[in-house]
Amino acid sequence: PSRSFHGNNRLLTSQIISYYESINQCKKELPEYFNFASDVLDEWARLEKDGRKPTNPAFWWVNDEGEEVKWSFEELGSLSRKAANALSGACGLQRGDRVIAVLPRVPEWWLLNVACMRAGIVLIPGTSQLTAKDISYRLQASKAKCIITSDTLAPAVEPVLPGSQFLKSKLLVGQGSRDGWLNFKELL
Repeated sequence: PSRSFHGNNRLLTSQIISYYESINQCKKELPEYFNFASDVLDEWARLEKDGRKPTNPAFWWVNDEGEEVKWSFEELGSLSRKAANALSGACGLQRGDRVIAVLPRVPEWWLLNVACMRAGIVLIPGTSQLTAKDISYRLQASKAKCIITSDTLAPAVEPVLPGSQFLKSKLLVGQGSRDGWLNFKELL
């Protein structure tokens, strides 16, 4: 039994979980189509919801000031589905499209990683230390259709964007807003 997702036949999540020991012992190969977000994260959320797995945080982030963000598997799954829908809908991205994320390691960085996995979008991570030349090169070489950055890094990123002929959307993470940018928090 298999199910279809974007035209690909994939093993059912329960089959993947049941193969764990044989995969771990190198007796079976990994399935051809595997998606961590749907095949693992969603399965763990279901197991927790059914009471077959103890509840543990899927994500736990603490910054230098002690601010804390903690998401359960169900919350991370739900948020990543919303983020994947925002990337596919408002940003117009499709499976295989590339996205460059120039973000500090804020919770949204991890959320976007899972959302991209879920949607089949290729995430190209970049640090906040990238120069304008670095960003410009990455945009052109990757043919990225979207760039994601924080409201504090956007002023440094924005000057190189007009030179990117492939860029379709710009996504801003944070409290601020900028003309021509979509706000990630509002999209969620």
